[in-house]
Amino acid sequence: MSKLGKRPILIPKDIKITLNENNVSIEGPKGKRDYTLPQGIKANLKEDKLILTRISDEKQIKAFHGLARAQIANIIKGLREGFSKELEIVGVGYRGEVKGKNLVLYLGFSHPVNFPIPEGISIEVPKPNLIIVKGVDKEKVGEVAAEIRAIYKPEPYKGKGIRYVGEYVRKKAGKAVA
Repeated sequence: MSKLGKRPILIPKDIKITLNENNVSIEGPKGKRDYTLPQGIKANLKEDKLILTRISDEKQIKAFHGLARAQIANIIKGLREGFSKELEIVGVGYRGEVKGKNLVLYLGFSHPVNFPIPEGISIEVPKPNLIIVKGVDKEKVGEVAAEIRAIYKPEPYKGKGIRYVGEYVRKKAGKAVA
């Protein structure tokens, strides 16, 4: 069995799980999510544990076994606590703010950059140079944070741009003047 896939998923008391053939419905304090199990993976509910089993030992089914377990565990964690990613804006005069359903970034371009906030994601800007992306879907939170970072990646000479909090940006030496 897969190292990760064979571990049972403990179900907290505030989470309700319903199984229909290869569909797992998970309901929690922050909403409801459905997950379709990959082919070859079966789910069994025993007391407060969800156990995933696979029908064969094919390489791809083994890989999907661990994947399905990790994704269901992430859905449960997201519906209980939620996920968040923090980004910082580095640069003189660079800042961000939320206006309606858009994140407006002032990054030294000739125009402000409008980033539409997707459904299921909330963005907070507690300080002008700090952006917090929150949501129940770990994949979507990471994807939105990566899209915001891609608007102006940290450049290697001065380090200006948008980066994850705690991200190390390797700096290059400037051109030597002879």
